[in-house]
Amino acid sequence: MAQGSKDFAQITGSINEGLAGLRGSAGETLAAFSGLSKAATADGALDKKTKELIALAIGVSKQCDGCIGFHTKALQKLGATDEEVAEALGMCVYMGGGPALMYAADAWTAWAQLKAG
Repeated sequence: MAQGSKDFAQITGSINEGLAGLRGSAGETLAAFSGLSKAATADGALDKKTKELIALAIGVSKQCDGCIGFHTKALQKLGATDEEVAEALGMCVYMGGGPALMYAADAWTAWAQLKAG
């Protein structure tokens, strides 16, 4: 990994540690969020992979490293291709300009890190 680049496995691991601690004090809220997540990502008119591509695009648009890490991981598990991820990131750049380009590059780094193991 290049010096200064983000380690998305470390980022999501750190968030998971924080969430584990938060469950003790805000367990009901986290359980409700988990239920919302399951309902929102369930197959419907849009399949799970399409919904995760949308989620990645929103994560890029909102400049959320954790979102990028978690949604690239979900996309890998769902069998997304390089081309699908690249096209979703291209839409982020189109809609969000330069700032979106910076986070699209980060999302591609997260995707590449997951593929490399």
